[in-house]
Amino acid sequence: MPDPTQPSGVISDLEKNRALLDWLRWQVGQTERRVRELETQEAQERARRERARAEMSWKIQPQRSSSTALLHRGGCATYPDQVGLISREDAMVALAEPDIEPCEVCRPDTGLRG
Repeated sequence: MPDPTQPSGVISDLEKNRALLDWLRWQVGQTERRVRELETQEAQERARRERARAEMSWKIQPQRSSSTALLHRGGCATYPDQVGLISREDAMVALAEPDIEPCEVCRPDTGLRG
């Protein structure tokens, strides 16, 4: 509300500072939204890199009491453990072992056997 003691058209320091405060609050809201967007993008990019790394790796599902050990592609959902991913060379060595079979779902042997 305009100050009745001020001449018409003159904005008081209080009004200027209230307007500035409103604008700064708006700016903070905009910045907070942008930070959330960037955090989401960063998390998505990190997940994409992890998936890409897993797809270029392999993993071994340990032998269970009545089954053989299985070689999987890194991104195979039938054995979701992402710990201990191995290289292509290690996968080729593992595939040559008589007690390790390739997963029939993800077919990790495709491209490994020449």
